[in-house]
Amino acid sequence: MIKTMNRRSTTCSDRGLLRCQRARDGALAALAPALKGGAFSAILTGMAVFGSAAWAAPADIRTDFGDTDILVTLPQPALTRAPLPDNAEELADTIQQQILQARRDGDPRYLGYASGLLSQWPENRLTDRLRVLRATVQQSLHQFDDARADLQTVITTANDPAQKRQARLTLANLELVQGRYEQAAAQCQALIESSPGLVADSCQAQVEGRTGQPEQAYQRLQELTFTNSRAGSTERLWAEGTLADLAAQLGDARARNHWQFILSQQPDDLYTRARLADWFLDNDQPDNTLALTEGYEHVDSLAVIQTIAMLQTNHPQATAMITRLKERFSEARWRGSLLHERDLARFQLDVEGQPQQALSHALANWQDQREPEDTRLVLRASIAAGEEEPANTVRNWLNQHRQTDSRFPEADS
Repeated sequence: MIKTMNRRSTTCSDRGLLRCQRARDGALAALAPALKGGAFSAILTGMAVFGSAAWAAPADIRTDFGDTDILVTLPQPALTRAPLPDNAEELADTIQQQILQARRDGDPRYLGYASGLLSQWPENRLTDRLRVLRATVQQSLHQFDDARADLQTVITTANDPAQKRQARLTLANLELVQGRYEQAAAQCQALIESSPGLVADSCQAQVEGRTGQPEQAYQRLQELTFTNSRAGSTERLWAEGTLADLAAQLGDARARNHWQFILSQQPDDLYTRARLADWFLDNDQPDNTLALTEGYEHVDSLAVIQTIAMLQTNHPQATAMITRLKERFSEARWRGSLLHERDLARFQLDVEGQPQQALSHALANWQDQREPEDTRLVLRASIAAGEEEPANTVRNWLNQHRQTDSRFPEADS
């Protein structure tokens, strides 16, 4: 790690790869241009349905820092560029570590570093593993068509069964989050036939849960989890995550137990931490939400959830947290690189009380992601803004897939 002092004549160029931008704590940070317009999470997708949200430029960013002020502590990859490996496996190891770092820290800059390395690698030297990793990075950066193309290439041409399996699983997740359930089901079925086990069973259960069979999917996967005692830890955790999502969809309190088990094994799982923190909010336990999100203020989704809990408990730091988030989102819009549009929409709806603005961002987010959290956000914002058309569009989509969820009673309004 390297600390960077401010010099008004200094720019964060790194051979054109990096630009100076605000960091998550309000200081300047280097962020790869490849992240512009994207969003970060474990699994992201894209589909054009509604028009893009318009970005408004906020006030000028502060530039009157002292010459010796430390603006941000930058990760080593931001300031140094190691030679591109000659060996594809060595490059794949590096890319995989950067993806894992991005997911552990909630820091999308590492995806930018990975994208930069991959862009330098000759297309004719791509291995199946590198294609799968490139698709994973592209998916996380909302380059969905490119990700799907790479995954389908591996599925069609790969000789390595492990890479073909990973490609199918990644593509199934992409289709699932996008709401393309028929395509997701086809990939899950192929996994069951070629690589049976709890991961394939979880894949199928997720699709069943989103298409009218959540109770049956939960019961079947729970039985398979109990009987498959030889499953590895990764398979077990995958199943536990699916069981948690299905239980939450059913309004079953066992969701908490599943999520807590995952966090006991993988405390850095940011997706699970956010889901459990949100579950506590929905079940009138804001103090538990605060405990679970403490120390994770740098992750947008967790920071927004924490702020809502602070407001509910009259926390003395609520105003300061709101100010930090307003600055963070404002500067993201100034850059034109809002990475977490769902989080901005929820912040505007539940913290700032701006349903019209929240609806605009929620709809733009729904183009790309149709997870239950995304769907409910459109419904809530639409109702709060007094606009029934977007809510009816979502309700029709839910009815088309026979999807029900206890977390959004607004679907029945």
